[in-house]
Amino acid sequence: MKKQLIVLLVLSVISLGNAQTTADQLLNEVSAKLKGYSNIAIDFKYVLNNTEENISQETRGDVILEGEKYKLNILGVTRIYDGTTLYNISPEDEEITVTTGTQDDENTITPSKMLTFYENGYVKAMDIIQNINGRKIQYVKLTPIDSNTEIKEVLLGIDSKTKHIYNLIEIGKSGTKTTLTVNSFKTDEPISKTLFTFDKNKYANYYINNLD
Repeated sequence: MKKQLIVLLVLSVISLGNAQTTADQLLNEVSAKLKGYSNIAIDFKYVLNNTEENISQETRGDVILEGEKYKLNILGVTRIYDGTTLYNISPEDEEITVTTGTQDDENTITPSKMLTFYENGYVKAMDIIQNINGRKIQYVKLTPIDSNTEIKEVLLGIDSKTKHIYNLIEIGKSGTKTTLTVNSFKTDEPISKTLFTFDKNKYANYYINNLD
């Protein structure tokens, strides 16, 4: 009986090891594919839900990424990061917040980290496969290694054919669930050399709040 239990235990460990390797291999393929592009333009849908707090929000946005640089439009606000300084532009408030670096919590998935955040800090495991509009989407479950993070887990949906990220589902310990779904994914598009450059002359009447 003991031998049977030992065999079952060994087989279970081997099975888990294979699943881990498969998840790592898939994510490595995704990383290699994405890092091969000079720039990426994404149009996406963002949904936030928290049933306990009765919060439900849905919006659309778009982002252009080039290395660490990005220009993000969401909720009427534009964020420009030139690799050193982050400009948060709010037309409604006529205010621009300026910070050196992203100034985001290390656990926050920022636009520049959105396509690579999974490389470190998570235990990875293959999850379900879904057929969505004829596309085979393989999910990878990411569990944070840091137990102090507010993130409970992340599900990363990957198109098995293109190796592009289809969606990202983040589940918080507080019950908040955020889902980012990619509507369009374009690569190596011709973009302006000044796309990630902040031009203060365009915002002459804005209040500039420099947090540095």
